[in-house]
Amino acid sequence: MAEIMLRIAGVLILFAILFGVIRLVIGRTLVDRIVAIDVLTVISLSLIALYAQVSGRFVYIDVALVYALLSFLAVLAIARFLERGL
Repeated sequence: MAEIMLRIAGVLILFAILFGVIRLVIGRTLVDRIVAIDVLTVISLSLIALYAQVSGRFVYIDVALVYALLSFLAVLAIARFLERGL
């Protein structure tokens, strides 16, 4: 049962990646593209967590947490740059 749930989660993550890339490509404004990149970051975090579960190596959860923190700070920096400039 757990294997089926992990496969379903993997398929859903792949669909989310597909939709995120489509949004990144057809985004009309810079803000749309930044949001798409942020969504792809969140999707990659879920992919890292799924891989940690499948492989049984939970050190990858720490990697995902650091990646999430850096992604959050990068989005804040980009938003500040777009609002005020350097």
